[in-house]
Parts: sequence; C-alpha cells; structure tokens
Amino acid sequence: MMFLFIGASEIFFILLIVLLFFGADSIPEIARGLGRGIYEIRRATQDIKNEITKSAQEVIEKEEIAEQAETIRKLKDEIEGTISRKR
Repeated sequence: MMFLFIGASEIFFILLIVLLFFGADSIPEIARGLGRGIYEIRRATQDIKNEITKSAQEVIEKEEIAEQAETIRKLKDEIEGTISRKR
C-alpha cells in the first residue's frame, strides 16, 4: 500500500542506495527480514480485528439476552396481574 505513492524510478533509486550501503550479499537477508516484519504486522492486525469482532459479538449477545429477560419479566408481570385479579 505504501508503494501507491512511489514510482518505479524512486523504487530503483532506493534499491540502488540499499545495494551500495549494505552490499549485494545482505540484500536477501534484508528482504527476508522485511517479509517477516510485514507478515507479523498483518498477523497482528488480523488478531486485533478478530478480537474487536469477538467483543462486538459478545455485546450483541448480551443485548439480546437483556431483551429476552425483559420480555420474560413483562410476561411474568402480566401473569401475576392476571392471577391477582382472579383472587
């Protein structure tokens, strides 16, 4: 996503600087490190998304349970009212 704002000439220039600064032997190692870093960032982002989704689902379930409890309370009150009127 970062590369959307970088053109081919800028990427070539950056690669040339990396080659001159680190040498050709260390470029594969640097690329592996970057790959691992990107993988870990994506995994962490997915974990965060999963936790948010899980928390939101728990909130929705609690609201549904509260609504059901309120419905049961209303039915109980209606039944108690009917029973007390018949006495």
